[in-house]
Amino acid sequence: MKTPLCEMLGCDVPIVAFTHCRDVVAAVTKAGGFGVLGAAGHTPEELDIDMGWIVDEVGGRPFGVDIIVPAKYEGKTEGELSVKDLKAMIPPQHRQFLDDMMDRYDVPPLPADDGEKASAYDSEPPMTYAQAVPLMDVAFSYPIRLAVNALGPPPPDMIQRAHDNDVLVGALAGKKVHAERHVAVGVDIVIAQGHEAGGHTGDIATMVLVPEVVDAIAPVPVLAAGGIGNGRQVAAALALGAQGVWCGSVWLTTQEAETHPVVKEKFLAAGSSDTLRSRSRTGKPARQLRSAWTDEWEGDTSPGTLPMPLQPMLIGAASRRIDRAAMNPSNKGAVELANYFVGQVVGQLNESISATRVVEEMISEYLDVMDRFDQFNS
Repeated sequence: MKTPLCEMLGCDVPIVAFTHCRDVVAAVTKAGGFGVLGAAGHTPEELDIDMGWIVDEVGGRPFGVDIIVPAKYEGKTEGELSVKDLKAMIPPQHRQFLDDMMDRYDVPPLPADDGEKASAYDSEPPMTYAQAVPLMDVAFSYPIRLAVNALGPPPPDMIQRAHDNDVLVGALAGKKVHAERHVAVGVDIVIAQGHEAGGHTGDIATMVLVPEVVDAIAPVPVLAAGGIGNGRQVAAALALGAQGVWCGSVWLTTQEAETHPVVKEKFLAAGSSDTLRSRSRTGKPARQLRSAWTDEWEGDTSPGTLPMPLQPMLIGAASRRIDRAAMNPSNKGAVELANYFVGQVVGQLNESISATRVVEEMISEYLDVMDRFDQFNS
């Protein structure tokens, strides 16, 4: 199962785990894979705590960090608008639609002692360069091996800082042209993410996208992403020319995952057709579990979603209200609304097992595939 990418990253098997949960990063890394911590939802202080914990936990094994710096978002061309200016761009009808939704589903307000401000992102707008810089400051203060960016080529200073610190740079691509742009600016590893993937993803399926990207940017290594959650899918990815796999959804139902309990149960019960791409969480198309939340935003009475970062700024407090209320099963409206990013591979996630066991089963099943191929050739 070893590929040249394993030597680049310093891992035993080319299974890269993207996750927002530090426990999953540590478990996968210690099992021989390579954990990547998604930092977009962290404050710099939270990231510092999690990074320090991971370093202590993995005992010198390499791991990485993913920081979202979109190539395009509202306000970027004006030179990074302030939070105040961006908030002023949110139309009243969108605020009213969201307030009405919370009322119709009986989602209670956040308590006064919640500890978090009712209005999210009072310092820096989410998923912007301004938010990313402090996160990069924290990430590069730790001995990471890989820094990854999604939603466009990494900014020049991310690439420069990474290479100055002997850190590899990765970037996600949903089209061949995206991959070519990444390589042109100095990216070391391209993650070819197919339509099936959870989160921000494009229109081209993994089976088609991966060989296109591999052929276009060789010899730059490619990780295959989208619809990969078992050893057969790992074998298929390597057969397509990838040097490894980038998996995200498969970790969301693991025992270590910090996925909301209600959402985790929904994932375990869902089929592969129970996801859709929706702009309702971030303002860009992102595959997630279908729920009353996505139905409302796609419905006839919806004013439509706003571009990034206005949509996450609009829904930030409402999302916290839903997550908090859904912890109590009697809050049926909040339970109906609760959802999260997940790929079509959710249909094969039927049991909550440890992240370590996921890695072990991937390896075992991959080896079974190789044995079967040997039998075909004998």
